[in-house]
Amino acid sequence: MNTIGTTGLVMNEPLIFERSSEGKRGIEVPKSDVGDIKPEDVIPADLLRADIEGFPEVSEVDVVRHFTRMSQWNYGVDTGMYPLGSCTMKYNPKVNEDIARLPGFSRIHPYQPEELSQGALQLMYELEQYLAEISGMDAVTLQPAAGAQGELCGMLMISAYFASKGRPRKKVIIPDTAHGTNPASVTLAGLTAIPVKSGSEGALTPEAVKAVMDEDTAGIMITNPNTLGLFERHIKEIADIVHEKGGFVYCDGANMNALLGAAKLGDMGVDVVHMNLHKTFSTPHGGGGPGSGPVGVKKELEPFLPVPRVIKKDETYSMDYKRPDSIGRLRAFYGNFGVLVRAYAYIRAMGAEGLKKAAQMAVLNANYVKENLKSHYHLPFDQPCMHECVFSDKLQFEKGFSTMDIAKRLMDYGFHPPTTYFPLVVHDAIMIEPTETEDKGTLDSFIDAMKRIAEEDPELVKGAPYNTKTKRLDEAKAARNPVLKWEKAEN
Repeated sequence: MNTIGTTGLVMNEPLIFERSSEGKRGIEVPKSDVGDIKPEDVIPADLLRADIEGFPEVSEVDVVRHFTRMSQWNYGVDTGMYPLGSCTMKYNPKVNEDIARLPGFSRIHPYQPEELSQGALQLMYELEQYLAEISGMDAVTLQPAAGAQGELCGMLMISAYFASKGRPRKKVIIPDTAHGTNPASVTLAGLTAIPVKSGSEGALTPEAVKAVMDEDTAGIMITNPNTLGLFERHIKEIADIVHEKGGFVYCDGANMNALLGAAKLGDMGVDVVHMNLHKTFSTPHGGGGPGSGPVGVKKELEPFLPVPRVIKKDETYSMDYKRPDSIGRLRAFYGNFGVLVRAYAYIRAMGAEGLKKAAQMAVLNANYVKENLKSHYHLPFDQPCMHECVFSDKLQFEKGFSTMDIAKRLMDYGFHPPTTYFPLVVHDAIMIEPTETEDKGTLDSFIDAMKRIAEEDPELVKGAPYNTKTKRLDEAKAARNPVLKWEKAEN
């Protein structure tokens, strides 16, 4: 079996504090050429920093080896596959990293005069046009720093729209297959989430929406494809029901990797959508950032987009702050610019056909995994999926081990675990998104590992992982009693 090995040489590495030895140093400062002067002789006392108590004293080689070994314990997309469902943790081309690091992009300052920032403004202006075309929207803002802030941006604009009409609305419909941040964004915007259940086939039904949609409902937040990896095939009919009552359709675009170039959300009746550049358009995802969640809207909501907007007049680009209906700024400056550069480079390199092929391969890979694993794992919705598929531990639980045990055991086979226990509509879910960047050989190795685990002795699986640097932790204890500060043990 061709897996990513974890049983080879694993170098032990103590804490940097434990490497400390009095008198060691990583640099040799040259002697002063102006005599023996102490810092306190020339620097005001209030500007002097006291020595850091317990600060490690180490040599240069200690520092280099420590952090090199620590980096080798880490798992990243350059190490292996990330089958995390609902996250699109795909490999991203290094050329886009190089482009984002070009001095003209990486050293630009947001307070730099507009006449000296024409290239950056042009990139932002054109990126907005590309994203509008891809999503089927009329206008786009690049300001939101992540998908969740994009959701909040959309909800604030919808709320502002109704307030401007003198008839505020307070409710938003949230299906049970929506992303978990959706109800939080609704609440932050001062609105109330109205939950609705999906139908027996994993998709939202028009009847369920019609039963709760009224003139006090601002709209619906729907994820398409939804968190089960299924296409919301009634979305156009649902949009018609919402529009008939004067509401808006917001689509969580976190799963847009399945739709690129193949379908436009705007053609399905969607009025607002956020797009995760750090999932779909090239920036590596994970580690807490940076992210970017541009929001596209139809013309009716365009006046409410955040300020400033990039505008073009006579081949000159500038920032427009004079927008009286705008919801204002969402954050400092104009967005996470480096992420925008990567997305622009990715779109230009891929072109329309390349983006479509990426989506097609993402869908093909997910269905390949689904078909190969459904004989070993319970598949709640046995139908063609989009970019991800969702299993449960029902068959394994009967043998005595669970979703968490499966995830831990998978680490022994050299794979990062998939998303577990989400979405909540599937009990003990195992959510897998292979993305388009994994080839058949990698997928076959992953499938083989999953099959082996399904047939292993329950006691063996329940004790996993065995080959990782750290064995299974007490996660509940770690969450409730985190150790955030190193303290030297008593002799």
